[in-house]
Amino acid sequence: MDHQNTLDFAKTLDNSDPLKSFRSKFYFPQHNGKEAIYFTGNSLGLQPKTTQGYIQQELNDWAQYGVEGHFLAKNPWMPYHEFLTEKMAKIVGALPEETVMMNQLTVNVHLLMVSFYRPTKQRYKILCEAKAFPSDQYALQTQIQFHGLKVEDTLIEVAPREGEYHIRHEDILLAIEKNKDSLALIMIGGVNYFSGQVFDMKAITAAGHKAGAIVGFDLAHGAGNLKLQLHDWDVDFAAWCSYKYLNSGPGSVAGAFVHQRHLKNTDLPLFAGWWGHDKSTRFLMDKTFVPMQTAERWQISNAPVFSMAACRASLDIFEEAGMDRLVEKSTNLTAYLEFIVEEINKTKNNCLQIITPKENRGCQISIVANGYGKALYNKLIENGVIPDWREPNVIRCAPVPLYNSFEDVYRFGAILKSLL
Repeated sequence: MDHQNTLDFAKTLDNSDPLKSFRSKFYFPQHNGKEAIYFTGNSLGLQPKTTQGYIQQELNDWAQYGVEGHFLAKNPWMPYHEFLTEKMAKIVGALPEETVMMNQLTVNVHLLMVSFYRPTKQRYKILCEAKAFPSDQYALQTQIQFHGLKVEDTLIEVAPREGEYHIRHEDILLAIEKNKDSLALIMIGGVNYFSGQVFDMKAITAAGHKAGAIVGFDLAHGAGNLKLQLHDWDVDFAAWCSYKYLNSGPGSVAGAFVHQRHLKNTDLPLFAGWWGHDKSTRFLMDKTFVPMQTAERWQISNAPVFSMAACRASLDIFEEAGMDRLVEKSTNLTAYLEFIVEEINKTKNNCLQIITPKENRGCQISIVANGYGKALYNKLIENGVIPDWREPNVIRCAPVPLYNSFEDVYRFGAILKSLL
């Protein structure tokens, strides 16, 4: 498509967008009485207008039934997490039995690593990407230390080459091959939070398994953003949050995936809680843990109903929109954003550098504004644009296909150009 840097062109794209009506399903922050340009769905998604009603239903049932709401509520609380499973499984390309919503992201990472990071004298190393999200780094470091190992001897970080921002795929494969005899676990963010680079999860999983390692992914920036196929890619485990692209509210419930082939293995070690016990005998309150043979086995406690209600509101919207249509629009939105940035560069001495690889990205484009720094980010905020800043020098912009428009992208470009 031949793009144009005009408002009419952007409006033409919006008028032909089959998902254009979904924008009206969300609340937007206001700036001077108008909707702000919200490009931070990769940090906190906008609130669906239906969320309040979903949560209010549970508040009403709590008021009416008290504890009996576990069974008598319109949406009974005891199995509440099950209302989310099938729709979430579709989004991440998993079987329902492989999927569970529970806890928060880093809690799930730790719980899954208890089962899948089992270092031996020969196989003990973990491979991850350099500049992973800090919470992942802390989780990996402390899991290593928990097993009595030294981080510097155990953690392999694959970094971009000198002068580059993203990690070359061949360098990841080379690191796997080089360490194949000592590698226990590959644990990578499916999308790097800083650069926006999407990793080839299918190829990394295949290479990891060939080397004899377990492969897991943090999909905080992948779930609801990418067309994922966790089951078909043969990924061992994954975890994700729901407050970014999945629009479930700050700190909302997270998700986990465990591949089907592991579910019948009741010898897998794990930190157990009563909600992971076989639900047919759970309330017999026996002291012996009998694990469920689904991903629900990793549950510790019963459902946090209010945060799950918010998640459910968003998942119903995803079900209506469909990931195929969302990914198609996302590709077009980011391509238009890239075009707008390149047009600005023609008159501004190429001061804007996109560090997100063109062929490996989702909604996010990370921009380095050479010579401007955080002052430019602050000016964008003052002018009604809400992007995201990441130290030391990156402005992250995520036009989300559920609620962002091509006009948003055009208006962002006009404001950005005026500030340079």
